[in-house]
Amino acid sequence: MNPISQLAGAAAFTVLLIGSASAGPVSDFETAMRGAYADYRAALFQTNAGKPDAAVKAVDAFQQKWAALSAANTAAPPQYADDPAYAETLAKVASIADTAATEVAAGKLPEAHETLEAIRFAVGGLHERNGIVGFSDRMNAYHAEMEVVLAKDYGGFDAAGLGTLREDAAVLAYLAADIAANPPAEASDPAYKPLLDGMIASVTRLTEAARSGDAAAAKSALGNLKVPYSKLFLKFG
Repeated sequence: MNPISQLAGAAAFTVLLIGSASAGPVSDFETAMRGAYADYRAALFQTNAGKPDAAVKAVDAFQQKWAALSAANTAAPPQYADDPAYAETLAKVASIADTAATEVAAGKLPEAHETLEAIRFAVGGLHERNGIVGFSDRMNAYHAEMEVVLAKDYGGFDAAGLGTLREDAAVLAYLAADIAANPPAEASDPAYKPLLDGMIASVTRLTEAARSGDAAAAKSALGNLKVPYSKLFLKFG
């Protein structure tokens, strides 16, 4: 087994071990967090789409669910019991959401969107510090790499640029495969597989274009990465 596969396997084992050791409080907390995170994703989408009324509702829904989660878990559940920053993280997320709500109310949707992005990192940091890797963490890892790839110019897609793109596409393909291999609890939803398949197909097109040396196809495939990811993220990420 290669080192990357070993690392992924170790992370998956950590989650399994925690869940089996204390299924009730562990799964209850993570389920509640995913419920709040669904409204968080909606808030990200609506602020980015420039829809003020929908953004207000999504941010408010997230705030309410996060407040309920925090109130019900003043004592850290088992998976975070040894994390001295647990309470601080929950409070930080609430504070970020409050700032975003103020910005949305003022019609500052782009600013609110950027503010909300910090919640992704706060929750991801909570998981990372405690050896937990969930579906949202894998989606976030893919998103981070995708943003790096989209920010590059690849030398006008010359031979050297396409060589770099092949390497970057391989990383995206690995991260996408990790997502596919570790579905969310809601994977039985009929909408899940088509959305996942759409994201996987977008990475496959990019990989094939880079390998073929087709500059035009590579440029087109890059431009079509974000939408399939965004659709999967909004619904399940």
